[in-house]
Amino acid sequence: MVFFTVGDMALQDEDGFYYIVDRKKYMLISGGVNIYPREIEEVLYSHPGILDIAVIGVPDAVWGESVKASVVQREGANLIVEDIIGYFEGKLAGYKKPKSVEFVHELPRNPFGKILKTTLRDSFANDTNGIFHIN
Repeated sequence: MVFFTVGDMALQDEDGFYYIVDRKKYMLISGGVNIYPREIEEVLYSHPGILDIAVIGVPDAVWGESVKASVVQREGANLIVEDIIGYFEGKLAGYKKPKSVEFVHELPRNPFGKILKTTLRDSFANDTNGIFHIN
C-alpha cells in the first residue's frame, strides 16, 4: 500500500475507516491544544443567519494562537458577536469558541472559489481595527 502526503489530516474510526478532518496548514494550536477550523466552521454553517464562514488562527500573546471567525451574514440577518459565541453552547468545547469575530461582506477566494485562508490570516496578523474581541 502506498501513502502520499498531501497535507490532509484524517481520523480513523473503530471500523478502520478514515475521515478527512482538515488540512494540516489550517490547524491552529491554542494553549498547546490542536484545533481544527473545519469542525468550528461546520457548527457555524448550521446557523440560520450565516451565509459563509472562515475560521483561522491569529497570533495571541497568551495562548500562541486564538480562534478567529470571519462571518458573512445572510441577507436580512442582523447578528451580533454574542449570537455567534452563544451558538456554540453544547455543541463544542469552550476552548474551540472563537475569541474574536469579524463580520465581512465577502471572503477572499481564488479563481476556483476556494476561500483564501492564508490571505485572511495575513490581513489579520497585525491589524486589530474593527475586530470584536471576546474575553
